Amino acid sequence: MSTALSSSSIYETNPYEGHPNLSELEAEVLWQYAKLSQNIKELISETRRVSEAPDEKLLKQLRALEVKMGLVLTLFKASVWAVINEQPLADTSSAYADTTADDTITR
Repeated sequence: MSTALSSSSIYETNPYEGHPNLSELEAEVLWQYAKLSQNIKELISETRRVSEAPDEKLLKQLRALEVKMGLVLTLFKASVWAVINEQPLADTSSAYADTTADDTITR
């Protein structure tokens, strides 16, 4: 049995099939573990590749999105300011009126 199997052959043929010390179920389970192990190795390789060098296309898209979000924030602030300015000014003299006056009923 060869230990240096290519990554594609592990998915096509079961290297444990026909082993004299393994039942059919055990060989199938070991094959599934071998395929899982290969998938994890490929995932690790891909994540290392992605983490080592930034994806330039993704960075361009994120920069464009950042500019658009800055514009949206500016427009939002301007809209809020416009709504605040459209409201009529309240009469400030009545806003601070003395509300502690005695309202008891006198007989």
